[in-house]
Amino acid sequence: MARDKTLYTCRECGGTSPKWLGKCPHCNAWNTLDETVPEPAAAAGAAGRNTRFQALARSQPVATLADIEAAEIARTPTGLEELDRVLGGGIVEGGVVLIGGDPGIGKSTLLLQAAEALSRQMGVLYVTGEESGAQVALRARRLGLEGLQLRLLAEIGLERILATLAAERPAFCVIDSIQTLFSEQLSSAPGSVAQVRECAAQLTRVAKSSGCTIVLVGHVTKEGALAGPRVLEHIVDTVLYFEGDTHSSFRLVRAIKNRFGAVNEIGVFAMTDKGLKGVTNPSAIFLSTQGEPVPGACVLVTLEGTRPMLVEIQALVDSGGPSPRRLSVGLDRDRLAMLLAVLHRHAGVSCADQDVFVNAVGGVRIGEPAADLAVLLAIQSSLRGRALPKGFIAFGEVGLAGEVRPAPRGQDRLREAAKLGFSVALVPRANAPKKAIEGLTVHPVDRIEQAIEVLRGLD
Repeated sequence: MARDKTLYTCRECGGTSPKWLGKCPHCNAWNTLDETVPEPAAAAGAAGRNTRFQALARSQPVATLADIEAAEIARTPTGLEELDRVLGGGIVEGGVVLIGGDPGIGKSTLLLQAAEALSRQMGVLYVTGEESGAQVALRARRLGLEGLQLRLLAEIGLERILATLAAERPAFCVIDSIQTLFSEQLSSAPGSVAQVRECAAQLTRVAKSSGCTIVLVGHVTKEGALAGPRVLEHIVDTVLYFEGDTHSSFRLVRAIKNRFGAVNEIGVFAMTDKGLKGVTNPSAIFLSTQGEPVPGACVLVTLEGTRPMLVEIQALVDSGGPSPRRLSVGLDRDRLAMLLAVLHRHAGVSCADQDVFVNAVGGVRIGEPAADLAVLLAIQSSLRGRALPKGFIAFGEVGLAGEVRPAPRGQDRLREAAKLGFSVALVPRANAPKKAIEGLTVHPVDRIEQAIEVLRGLD
């Protein structure tokens, strides 16, 4: 028997190769080629083009941008305040949202809760391809959801799902998950690059033409990126990532892309026996529960989207011998090495023969450079064995020349710290408030050596 021809498709860019290669010849990504079955030529015929590749809207004449009328986008709250924050205020008619996260982290639980809340005010369809209807019903009972208006479909065939959408005409639909769907127009297996791309494109077409908001659940790879072709993230309007340790009760939902709102917004949830509950004061999660200050701990005011949050940075400096270690959890390790060099060169504090460990409490990941000053002060505190003053906070970026640069929205950070009872702040001079903040003493600094001197004067 003649062997079926195979193609190797890149999951990053969608390019194809007749044989397997370690590096994709199109985008130069490594180990991204997956074996697929080529589609028959008939699938690309005239009939296929008419149904699959027709335009979403009529062609419009060329117009001047200033002359085009544009109104504010109407949003519908989901009933979950933290999810609405990440989405930019609620769901948008015709919007397509992709949400990914590790297995068991709570994606299906969160969407089932949102679907139940929205079903009280609009038609909602929940499509599950990973579980039976009875399994979803058991989860709903466990979460205390009635499901009186929530419609449920257990199906993985794309054509049957599209027919159900046309018959039910819901305003909100959840597809759990996109990797389980398959289209009869393609011969490849569910979860392949071609199937994921085709199914997502067809569902997006339905969302735009009918005004139904569709949420796609996506699997993630072992590196934590969304599985499937990268074009999947370009097709949808919003991309959300579920973050958090499965051993912890707290979850973060982060917006990576949002055509209708701000990116890098986060929603904080606590996993309970009744599902995910929004956390209104997330700063309490990321602060240590110790009553008195301890050496090596410094509180940072970081910014996640538009939300200022207080996070405790802990540092441990210990004798390391001839090969000292540099380890950070929740912060960039290369930046830690750079900050240690700045601390030695400009402040005269050497950790060359010391092990340095830095951790952000609560499992949060801090990507902004405004954490630099707090990291250095925590390291200095651990090295001296002296705790920072009670109620002390710091933030600011530290450059290679030893200067302390301002952080964005410094006034909001200081007001958040004062609201939570902090009384002493060490900040860049450009972030010093023009009007005094009640209950907060602010010490502005220009350089890292000046910050160390101010810190020693507070002891």
